[in-house]
Amino acid sequence: MLDDRAKLLLKALVERYIEDGQPVGSRTLSRASGLDLSPATIRNVMADLEELGLIASPHTSAGRIPTAKGYRLFVDTMLTVQRGQITSQALAPEQPQKVIANAAQLLSNLSQFVGVVMAPRRTSVFRHIEFLRLSERRFLVIIVSPDGDVQNRVIFAENDFTQSQLIETANFLNTHYAGMAMEQVRARIKTEVETLQGEIAALMRAAVNVSSEVLSQAQEEVVISGERNLLSVSDFSKDMGNLRRAFDLFEQKTQILRLLDVSSQAEGVRIFIGGESQVVPFEELSVVSAPYEVDGQVVGTLGVIGPMRMPYERMIQIVDITSRLVSNALSHHK
Repeated sequence: MLDDRAKLLLKALVERYIEDGQPVGSRTLSRASGLDLSPATIRNVMADLEELGLIASPHTSAGRIPTAKGYRLFVDTMLTVQRGQITSQALAPEQPQKVIANAAQLLSNLSQFVGVVMAPRRTSVFRHIEFLRLSERRFLVIIVSPDGDVQNRVIFAENDFTQSQLIETANFLNTHYAGMAMEQVRARIKTEVETLQGEIAALMRAAVNVSSEVLSQAQEEVVISGERNLLSVSDFSKDMGNLRRAFDLFEQKTQILRLLDVSSQAEGVRIFIGGESQVVPFEELSVVSAPYEVDGQVVGTLGVIGPMRMPYERMIQIVDITSRLVSNALSHHK
């Protein structure tokens, strides 16, 4: 689509704009690119780039700035990342929650933007389950996960049960299904509990449904660090509406979780520029993310969220090294 000259000029323009945040004019671009071209030639190439939607002209300036499409082409075809330029202390192998919090802070400190880390995804496995009768047709389900985390939830059943029936049901579940993922338990109950009383089977199904929900909710967590860094980013501080929208996004967390979940399905570093992720439809934000592993299995994702005008090469290095540090710390914590 672009000849070599146009690519060189676009690359020089994006790098210059990332560095100082000022629209780039033809004279500045001539110096930055190192090409021996007349100002008229450069203006013609810039006009072509603008027509292709790769750069745009702000109303207040004769210079040009990259568009989201221009940044995308730059990141995909012109960026060369040198590994090993970012140095950081190792994350200590501690409790997963501590590693995640430290990683979010590390991402924020290194990038000077916002660090986000999705807590490790675990399968919804239960180690032990108990029922307690609270009142007629109202019961407490107590679920213990393999790592000792205890969650409770009140359920309402169509029929009433005695405490001895509840104990019998819990014993059956603990004997036959402990250590299995709730999805497997649900599938097997459909075929295996026909021999039990219908009411007990209904109670089991209700318990498994609520337990699956409780265990998945317990782990759906994203840790965010450094939101205040956006206050010093000129792209946001000039527009309070943009800043408010960004803070709303961090407060809700749901969209960020969905974005990180999408990222965990890809290998290596992923970059979402402007609103192109669809999950976070925010034109002014870019996200650089990567999955992290425990013992070779992808269990979560982390990343940096900042303005579209971010130094992508440095962000890729920061995210890449942090994902390795988190993988190492979690794999060595037993």
